[in-house]
Amino acid sequence: MGKAILYLGDTALNEAGSNLAGVMTHHNISFDYLPSDRKFPDALLENKYQAVIISDYPADNFSARQIKTIVEQAAAGTGLLMIGGWESFTGDGGKYADTELSSVLPVIMQSEDDRVNWFAPCLAEKIKEHEILGSLPFEQNTPDIGGFNRLKSKPDSDTILLARRFKASYVNGAFTVTPLPDPDPLLVVGSYEKGRVCAFATDAAPHWVGGLVDWGPSRVKAQGPGANPIEVGNWYAAFLANMINWTARKL
Repeated sequence: MGKAILYLGDTALNEAGSNLAGVMTHHNISFDYLPSDRKFPDALLENKYQAVIISDYPADNFSARQIKTIVEQAAAGTGLLMIGGWESFTGDGGKYADTELSSVLPVIMQSEDDRVNWFAPCLAEKIKEHEILGSLPFEQNTPDIGGFNRLKSKPDSDTILLARRFKASYVNGAFTVTPLPDPDPLLVVGSYEKGRVCAFATDAAPHWVGGLVDWGPSRVKAQGPGANPIEVGNWYAAFLANMINWTARKL
């Protein structure tokens, strides 16, 4: 039996890719991997993956024909998950807005740089129940992130989490934290014909992942094949595993 997941990007397994590789290994999710600086080989299109993860993997690494095939596979039932970053969605080098994947993902991407780097608190605001969230305590123990790709949810999609930015000040010995209006989509899910699709607007690794990487009362120590070891929060690991398993129709 082949690997369940095709994981593309996050620089390399001994760099940012170690986070997602460790989480998948800890949760017994098998995967093939391609680093961000490698062009996409046609041979991978012949494998029957349950889902494809694109995370900081530039669109320029694909040919138009390869992207067309990924679209066809999504329509036939292969899940597609895009995780945010400087080379995801539009970003600084993602450039997916002008590809056919824009019709598959459950979000509308900007034509120009969509990166939001936020210096003050930015919290994951839960607005809808979903299998990906399960019983994770987003309301009681809300995690923060450091930045995200600014997206719009498509009308036929479900927005599960928002990125809620805050302004913080310290005056006369007291802190004031004020929520800003117009939060942005953070976790959006939907379907493309027979395939499940998911967009997570922040990163799974530093720096945008922020405090989310340490979310949880206990620690998960893991190491993916060929990757650096990681030590992360148990709720962070469960959340990412749920997101992958849902996209692959394993949840």
